[in-house]
Amino acid sequence: MAQVNPYLTFGGNCEEAFNFYKSVFGGEFPYIGRFNEMPPMEGCPEMPASEGEKIMHVSLPISKETTLMGSDSSEAFGQANVVGNNFSISINADSHEEADKLFNGLSAGGTVTMPMDKTFWGAYFGMFTDKFGINWMVNHDEVQK
Repeated sequence: MAQVNPYLTFGGNCEEAFNFYKSVFGGEFPYIGRFNEMPPMEGCPEMPASEGEKIMHVSLPISKETTLMGSDSSEAFGQANVVGNNFSISINADSHEEADKLFNGLSAGGTVTMPMDKTFWGAYFGMFTDKFGINWMVNHDEVQK
């Protein structure tokens, strides 16, 4: 069964925000990655050095069922941060098939911003905005931890 988590987007202060959340909730970051750690991706613009230290992805487990996730937006990838619309719902699917079913069903009539595909971090992943204006991310971890 799929797991649903909030995904927050920041305009450059993601690390500060997540250190604050960590001070409140406790716990540790199982992963924190920066844009300058990403391998070059075909068809994507080169990352400006000024964007490199921004957070590409961070996660903070809140409970057994919930993980708070986030990143900084990067205008190099056409993602400007808009307060009030700076969150997504992230779904972690149990299988490739479940990920496709959820992605195709929820994105119907919406706008796909990143089609489902294998990623450099070992997941099958995609993003879209549904027909109601809600941002979604669908992820299936193909590499087991």
